Amino acid sequence: MKQIVVINGSGGSGKDTVCALAAERYRVRNVSSITPIVEIARKAGWDGVKTDKARRLLARLKEVFTEYNDLSFRYCMQQVDAFRQSDEQLLFVHIREPEEIERFRRAVGPICKTLLVRRPSVEARGPFGNRADDSVQAYPYDLVLVNDGDLDQLRRKTQQMLAGLL
Repeated sequence: MKQIVVINGSGGSGKDTVCALAAERYRVRNVSSITPIVEIARKAGWDGVKTDKARRLLARLKEVFTEYNDLSFRYCMQQVDAFRQSDEQLLFVHIREPEEIERFRRAVGPICKTLLVRRPSVEARGPFGNRADDSVQAYPYDLVLVNDGDLDQLRRKTQQMLAGLL
């Protein structure tokens, strides 16, 4: 069985760790809607460090390219097509903006679920100062995984969640 999961959460909440833990048991593809934007930002001189200023840059670039040629959405749909033709079981797609999550979910259909990874210690930090990061919780996710323990606890929570999906 194949499953697509839109994964979201504040910066540092453990999204990539959840994806890596899933890959311990399943064949996983892990992609981000920001990937083509990151490539553009690097060519323009961004050093790859995700400071608040850099996060604002990436969020604004994504907005501009969504309006201009829908670059991120097209990239995500190409990844879905490649996933469907592969032997992979699970596709994680990192998308921040609630309206983009919903648009992607509608385009992909019932095979798609949404997951919010929460880490209370990170959320206590406050806003990042950009719409993409600061609107993370403004979507009605299918699943919520609270990352509030050690790595072994997160591993158990992740495997239990995925067992219910796959």
